[in-house]
Amino acid sequence: MPDSTPQASRRRFFAGATTVGAAAVAATVLPRAQAPASVAVQAPPPPARGGGYWLSDHVKRYYRSTQL
Repeated sequence: MPDSTPQASRRRFFAGATTVGAAAVAATVLPRAQAPASVAVQAPPPPARGGGYWLSDHVKRYYRSTQL
């Protein structure tokens, strides 16, 4: 039975190393939080006849993300 103790500690070491490695990758890959804009822009009122296309900030961000 003395062989089981080193095996368990080796497994614990590799499990800990894997956890630390995954945390390091997650911290590197995830985007950094940015401070929110100080002034919120109000959306213009909808057209009188309803409907209409409005080029909002999130649509502009999407268009920028599709450019190569």
